Formats: sequence, structure tokens, C-alpha cells
Amino acid sequence: MLETETDEIIQAERDHLTTAREALRRMREQAESLDTHSDDFATRIGAIRAQSAHATTFVSDEALAGELQRRVKVLYDDGKTPLFFGRIDHGDDGPYAGETYHIGRRHIADESNEPLVVDWRAPVSEAFYRATASDPRGVVRRRRFGFHDGELTSYEQERLDQGETLGLASELLTQEIERPRVGPMRDIVATIQPDQDALVRADLDDSLCIQGAPGTGKTAVGLHRAAYLLFSYPDRLRRSGVLVVGPNRAFLSYIAQVLPALGEGGVEQKTVTELLAPVDIRATDSPEAARVKTDARMAEVIRRALYGRVRKPTEPLVIPDGSLRFRIGPARIGGIIDELRADDLRYAAARERLRTRLAYLARAQAEARGDSPTESWVAKIGRSKPVKELTDKLWPAVDAPGLIAELLSDRTLLASAADGILTAAEQAAISWDKVPRTKRQIRWTSADTVLIDEAADLLERTGSAGHVVIDEAQDLTAMQARAVGRRARHGSVTVLGDLAQGTTVNAPTDWPELLDALGKPAARILPLTTGYRVPAEVIELANKLLPALHSGVLPAESVRHAPGSLVVRSVPAVLPALVEAGTAALEQPGSVGVIVANDSVAAVADAFTAAGVAYSVSGSDDEEQQLVVVPAALAKGLEFDHVIVGEPADIVAAEARGLHRLYVVLTRAVSRLTVLHAAPLPDPLG
Repeated sequence: MLETETDEIIQAERDHLTTAREALRRMREQAESLDTHSDDFATRIGAIRAQSAHATTFVSDEALAGELQRRVKVLYDDGKTPLFFGRIDHGDDGPYAGETYHIGRRHIADESNEPLVVDWRAPVSEAFYRATASDPRGVVRRRRFGFHDGELTSYEQERLDQGETLGLASELLTQEIERPRVGPMRDIVATIQPDQDALVRADLDDSLCIQGAPGTGKTAVGLHRAAYLLFSYPDRLRRSGVLVVGPNRAFLSYIAQVLPALGEGGVEQKTVTELLAPVDIRATDSPEAARVKTDARMAEVIRRALYGRVRKPTEPLVIPDGSLRFRIGPARIGGIIDELRADDLRYAAARERLRTRLAYLARAQAEARGDSPTESWVAKIGRSKPVKELTDKLWPAVDAPGLIAELLSDRTLLASAADGILTAAEQAAISWDKVPRTKRQIRWTSADTVLIDEAADLLERTGSAGHVVIDEAQDLTAMQARAVGRRARHGSVTVLGDLAQGTTVNAPTDWPELLDALGKPAARILPLTTGYRVPAEVIELANKLLPALHSGVLPAESVRHAPGSLVVRSVPAVLPALVEAGTAALEQPGSVGVIVANDSVAAVADAFTAAGVAYSVSGSDDEEQQLVVVPAALAKGLEFDHVIVGEPADIVAAEARGLHRLYVVLTRAVSRLTVLHAAPLPDPLG
């Protein structure tokens, strides 16, 4: 039941909101007033952390100061964002018997440290999302609140003890889901559904792979899981960190404000390319070369090329020291090399270990003669010319870009390293026709950076984050997946994607294949098939493409029916029709995305300019307007209230997996979709 305006309950909740705002102001002022050099700084920060259910112990004033700055930022109140969106009242049984809790984005406490609002991630908040009439979890009453400009205007109440459960029949829930959007992605803390909540609250040690159909909220689930883990495991994750990996910079810009809005700043958000070796990308591979370079077989080729440099000696090592000579035979040195090859050491560490082992063998000989050499003497022997020269000869120093450059430019080296792995044609596809004379002349490609990263990890172990969220993971090649997986070697992952939206060369055909490349074969694969964002009429159109995609994923089913949300129209000319439809769409609230084939973006932008319509282009540095012209290649992961698609046939024809790209494009609308075409529609849609 939806209640508004003068209801006594409304007034009581407004009074609680006023009290919470005052408490939040006091908490911020308290945090701002702290002197980082005062004796009670650590004690007071500890108290503030306790209020927010974080119990991290910090070890330095710098860390404390950084935590204080983060805390002050989190406590900011713009007066427009609701401080709470729900409330649960517990009955007489259970661990929270008789308690009432308001649920919001942050914890707010009164001067006695009693909670006025509890963080949505706290254990007590779980019942707000999961309680039902059949499984009330101790809750007898649940309320949702409606707001306008920060003012509480309505509420909706369920008496779970009397069998009332609204679920998706909730008017306030529907209003929040369908609220028009302009600009970056918002959090969904007020609308998280039980199937989503179960994934958000999974343990840190659990690696999840979420196969999410369009509109099921998989991106939001992944980001909210990151926020939940940072809240629930602060000690582990403040040290090791959380990393979010997205498909492109436009996508990362779109999601950039979600975690800060949830009080979690400082999370790294990068594209795969930004993660990798810092070389300039100045060239593009042929399709044949890209297919080979992104194949997982290249990992073994690179390993062979690197360790193929290691040699065994044929002559003894003689180390002079004054009048003494220390002699180490080739068999003994060869045995050390075998041991180092067998150990789980990176190439550079093993090279240093070889030099040290040689020095200690000399020490053993000195001790056998009755001497007592010191550690400084051992270090001196390790730096001696004979030891350094032999180490360089047997275990040469290597840098990752240099190794890959040599592999791609030396056909003899490539043939040796790729023997039995790559065919002659595949070797020819990735070999450079013209060998660069200097490093500056090398024209690296995007796929080369992944090869360099593979080599770099063989040389020195890549650092690992505590948790990695990988969005649009269906587009990772096997070599990219290996690179991302290295960043989660000692942590867990949340893999998000939809195999039906895979558009890249060598995209995985199933999730186990990708999870194996990530180094997380035991990750749980979980489906999200209920769409909350995209209208059923739009989903049904996009689902017509699924049989032709051969992705094996289940069709999405939307809970939202919106008559009039889909228009498919044949027009004499697409360009003027796009301008007309875009102009009309601007009369409605919400964002408008005009999505066309990449090659058509300039012409569409010129047409809107000529018509005097304000717009921005996705992926550019323009300030985002209500209407955005989007190249089809950058549409993945984005959402708009109204999507206008121009000439689907051009989108399909632009790339090998064009039907997959069209599936992506058709599922970007959360309220209305207009498809305009002059050419015949692709067969599955016709």
C-alpha cells in the first residue's frame, strides 16, 4: 500500500530523517576537526571506524590521515540523496528481537553511538533484501520510502507477519528502477533483488562467474559486491586492494561514480590495455595475426623463447682472489641450473640465485681450506668479473619488450620456440616483415602488449589484488584472461558477462574455458536471467538473435512490460529519420543514445549539428549531453532511457561477429527502443 503526504507515519519518518541529517553533520564536523598530530588521533579514528563497522588497525599516521580524508568525504551530505530508503521492524524472536533499523548507504549514529541508519552492507540489513512472508527472517514489517529532492514524500509497507509481500509489485521499487537517467550509472542499493543480493554478499574467498542476460544488473551486482567486500573484509582488502577491469574507457567513465557513491573511493578501475606493459600502441594487427597472438598457445611459445636462452657451461669457472683460485666444474654448475629450472622461481630471481650460488660454492672451498670468509666477501665474489660474465652467458639478462621484439623479428627463434605449437602459416602471420632497427621504430599492437605482459610475468611475478571484478569478460581473449588472472593470483574474482555479447576475435565459447585461462577453474558459474531494467518487448526482439549466435545462453525474461516501448520502422533515408527521432526523444525525460555503425558516427554527428541539436559523442572528451551519439563498438555496458538504432544491417556488416554486436546494441534501452532502417533487417529479425 502506497501512502503519501500527511500520514502520521510520514511525519515520524521525516522527523527521523531530520535527526539523521543532524547526526551526519555532527559526525562530519567531528572528523574534520581532528588534528592528525594529536595524542588521541588514533583513538578517535578508531571510534569513528567502529561506528561504520570497520575494525581496521592502522600502523602509521599517514595511513590514519588517509583514512580520515576518506571518512570526511564519505560523510558528505548533499541534501538531495536520501539518507535511508527502507526500514525493517523485528518481532519478539531472533537475534534482533524488538529492534527497528533504517537502511541506507552509510552508517549514521547518534551521540550515544546508537544507530540511526545502518549501512546496507551490514549483516542486519540482509533481511531487508531477503525477507518474505514465507521466510520473514524475524521481520514483521518492512517499509520502502519515496523521496523527491531529498524530501521523504511517501512510503510503502508490507506486514510480513500477516502474509504481505509485494516483491516486484512494489510501486516504489518500480519507480526507482524506471527512474530516468542522464549521466553516469547509479547505485542500486534501494532496488537490489534477492537473487542479486545472494551474489553481492558472497564471501571474499568465493570466486563467482555471473552469466547475466541484458538488464539483469550484472554490472551493478559486481560493483556492489566490491563495495560489500571492502566493508566486510577491510583488513585484507585495504592492504591488497580491489581492481575493476572494464572493456574500454567510456564504460569505466560510465560506472566510475558507483563505488564512491557507496563510500568506497580509491578502487582502481582500468581497461585491460591500461593494466599491461606501458608501450605505445601504434599499429593494428591483421585478423590472422590477432587470432594467433591472442591464442593461449602463445604463452608456451614465449616461455620457450625465454628459457631457450639458458645454457649449460662446457668449461669450468675459475674465480681469482689474490693468490688463490677457486675452480667450479661445469657439471656442478649444470646441476645448479637444473635445480633452478625445476624451482618455482621467476627468470630474473633464478638468474640472481645462480650468481649467488656460484659465490657460495667459492665460499665452501675457502672454508675447506680453513678460511672464514664473511658475507661481504661472498658479495664481492658474486660481483666479480668471472662470475658476472658466466652468469650473463649462461642465464642472460632479458627485458620483456626486447624478448617479444626478438621473437617477432627473428624467424629462426620463432620457429624454434613455436615448433609443434604454431603452424608455419601461423608463424608467418605474426612475424614482422621488416625488422625495426631501433626500439623507437617498433610499432606495437594491442595484442603485443599482452605478449609483453606474459613475458614480464615470467621475468618477475606480477602483483596480485585481493579481489578483481572483471566486467564484459566474454570479450577477453585467452591471453588477456591470463593477464587479468595474474592480477588475482592470490585473490578472488567476480567475472561478469554474457556469452551472447561476445564480439572479439577468439572470444571464449564457454565460461569454463575462460575461467581456466584466468586461473580460477573452481569459480562458481551462476546465471542471472531475470531482467529488471530492459522492457520485455525490447528483450523479446533481441532474443530473436540468440539462435543465430550459437552462444548456448538462456533467453532473458523481463519483469517489465511497457507497451509502446518498441518501435521498428522502415524509412526512406536513415540520417534525417535519426535527427527527427532524436529531437523528439529529447522532449521526454532521461538519456538518449543514438547508436550507429562506427563509420556512420561522423555523418550522424554532422546531421545533429546542422539541426542545432546539442549532443556529445561517446568515448570523446565532450561533456556528456542528454543525447549521446554512440559508435556501436562502444555501446557495450552502457544504458540509456531511450535508444535509437540506425541501420542495423550496417552494424552487422561492420565486423565478423556483427550479429553479436547488434544483440548488444538492441539491449541498451531501459525504457524505449526505436529501430530505424532503410536496408532490410538482418534475417533473424525479419
